[in-house]
Amino acid sequence: MAYDSFNILTSTAVPLPIENVDTDQIIPARFLKATERKGFGDNLFRDWRYNPDNTPKADFVLNDPTYTGKILVGGKNFGSGSSREHAAWAIYDYGFRCVISSFFADIFRNNCLNIGVLPVQVSAAFLEKIFDAVYADPTTELEVNLPEQTVTILSTGEKESFNITSYKKSNMMNGFDDIDYLLNIKSDIQEFAKTLPL
Repeated sequence: MAYDSFNILTSTAVPLPIENVDTDQIIPARFLKATERKGFGDNLFRDWRYNPDNTPKADFVLNDPTYTGKILVGGKNFGSGSSREHAAWAIYDYGFRCVISSFFADIFRNNCLNIGVLPVQVSAAFLEKIFDAVYADPTTELEVNLPEQTVTILSTGEKESFNITSYKKSNMMNGFDDIDYLLNIKSDIQEFAKTLPL
């Protein structure tokens, strides 16, 4: 399934400075019955966002109108736990297009890249600078530049580079998942197949 291409994202950010956020906290197991990627955003961080009677918890950041934007800034070891794709789906469906942390679980990172959420890993020191800037001024914008592979705190100009494989970078910039990539080079594959012995 194709998704929006990602090049340069400039946005305010939502701070979630909690370490070891696992996929069951991102999307509880009881919400995994659907097979389409739609509707999961309603249950993103469900047990942290809502009381048992479904009233919003006022002290949880997603219920605080002070913080908005397409960038989620998480603590160290974001996305640990099970390999459920639904965690990445929930983040995308809620409206986030980028998650910044000082460390990601590998499977969660790949699940994000496959559906159009850019996981940006920065140093622990730079992550703290981001949190400090956002808490000091919630209107602070971050620029995530995928072509240049940099994230910048626009209010201070402080910048740090991040890593991404060339294949995933190209797919993100084109809005491709793995199947879209293969379909895009279908003619090349067909031409190559003609050169193979029968």
